[in-house]
Amino acid sequence: MSNTNKNILIYVSGSISCFKSCSLISLLTKDGFDVRVAASRDALKFVGKASFEGLSHHKLHTDMFDDEFEIPHIELAQKWADLIIAYPASADCINRLACGLADDLFGAICLANNYKKPLLIAPAMNTQMFLHPSVQESLKKLKGWKTVILESPQGHLACGESGQGRLLEPEDAFNKIKEYFA
Repeated sequence: MSNTNKNILIYVSGSISCFKSCSLISLLTKDGFDVRVAASRDALKFVGKASFEGLSHHKLHTDMFDDEFEIPHIELAQKWADLIIAYPASADCINRLACGLADDLFGAICLANNYKKPLLIAPAMNTQMFLHPSVQESLKKLKGWKTVILESPQGHLACGESGQGRLLEPEDAFNKIKEYFA
């Protein structure tokens, strides 16, 4: 099945692992998906705007008052995206989504989507942050709302420790996305 005309919105939150989102974007575009990227301000401290725009071939979306769309959170969520993925999803991103906060672009996108399109979350953080009760409760709550939580494998973390919280590899996230369109 061709992935042409399938639209993927990737949200990149501030995490040391957000460089892996570039590989995911590349895999998706090479396979025929149309990809747009929304990023937090903190994500842009790790990966530059030009990387996201060059790989996706679209303007980067960073705030609610975007000049490309009249109402970006409505248009991206309800009219453009076929699937939304937070890759990586930081502890802050996960906890904010579970609270239903919409004071940033991604929170508003998720509320506007209201699970009409699949929402996938790929957690990425230090093991102790991942195991913190607030993050675990937020993941449980989001899963109950129909969010697909992509399992965070055990492994070596950027902080030098080994444990849970490692971001799912781009190839594995790519395969999970493709499953939705098979």
